[in-house]
Amino acid sequence: MDRVQYILKRLLLMIPTFLLVMVIIFVLVRLLPGDPAIAIAGDRASDADLAAIRARLGLNEPMIVQFWLFLTNTLRGDLGQSILMRAPVTEVIAKRLPVTGFLTVYAVALSLLIAGPLAFVAALNRGRWPDTVIRTVFQVGLSMPVFYIGLILLTFLAAQLRWFPVGGYGGSLVEKLYHLFLPAVAVALYTSAIIMRNLRSAIIEVLDAEYVQFARAKGLPDRLILGRHVLRNAMISTVTLLGLSIGNLMSGTLVTETVFAVPGVGRLMLEAIFARDYPLIQGLTLTFAVLVSVVFLLTDLFQSTLDPRMRLT
Repeated sequence: MDRVQYILKRLLLMIPTFLLVMVIIFVLVRLLPGDPAIAIAGDRASDADLAAIRARLGLNEPMIVQFWLFLTNTLRGDLGQSILMRAPVTEVIAKRLPVTGFLTVYAVALSLLIAGPLAFVAALNRGRWPDTVIRTVFQVGLSMPVFYIGLILLTFLAAQLRWFPVGGYGGSLVEKLYHLFLPAVAVALYTSAIIMRNLRSAIIEVLDAEYVQFARAKGLPDRLILGRHVLRNAMISTVTLLGLSIGNLMSGTLVTETVFAVPGVGRLMLEAIFARDYPLIQGLTLTFAVLVSVVFLLTDLFQSTLDPRMRLT
C-alpha cells in the first residue's frame, strides 16, 4: 500500500512540473530566430500569404492567448498540427517514438554489458595493471563526445569495411538490432564509461564492508558473496546514476540519430527546430519531460527493491 501511495503522490507532483515545463517550452520556442510562416511559404512569399499563414497558425494572437490555447489543447490531448509533417503532432511522435525508445534501451543494455564485467575486473584487481588499463581506456572514451564516436564508427565500420549499414532502422527485430548496432554502441561507449567508474568504486566500497568480510570468514564461496552481497549493494548507486543519466542518453540519441540517419524523435526534433515547427517542438519536449519523469519514478521504485531499508517518501 505504501508503494501505491508513493506512486500516486509522485504522479500528483508531476502536474506542477509539467505546467512549469509548458511555460518554459512556450517561451523558449518563440524566442527562436526566424518566422514559421516564412519557413512554410518560402522567402518569396507575399505579405498577404504570410499574414494568412500566421492567422491560420494563430501566431497573430497575443502571447497570453496563444499560451492559453496551447495549455487547453494539451490538456485535451491535442498537441496541434505539425507544420513540417502536415499531420497531427501526436501521430508523428507516436510513429517515431518507438525507434528512439528501442535505441535507448539497446544502448543501456550494451552499456551494462560492457561496464558491468569490466567494473568487476577492475575492482577485484584494484591498483594492478588490469585496473589501470580498464580505467585508462574508459577515460579516453569519456573524453570523446558521442557524435565524434559515431562518426568514427560510421567511417570505418560502415563506410570502409561495410560491416554495418550507414543508416536506417530495419523491419524485423534482428534487422533492427543490426541496423541500430553502431548508433547504440556510440551512445553506450560514453555511458558505459560513467557507469564503470561508479560501479567500480561501489564494488570496492562494498568489498571492504564488514558484512562481506564476515561472509568470507564464514567460508562462503566467492561466487555467492559477489552475487548476493557485493553486486546487489553496489548496484544501488549505479541504478541512481543510470536513472539520472537518462536525459543525457536521450540527448545522445538525438545527435546519434542525425549522424546515422535513424528515423527517431531525436532527429525529428532537429528537423522541427530548423523548420520553426512550434507545435512539433512543444510536443516533443513535453514527450521527453514525461519520459524522464517516468524513468525517475521507476528508478526510485527499483532502488527500494534493491535496498529494502530505503523508504519511499
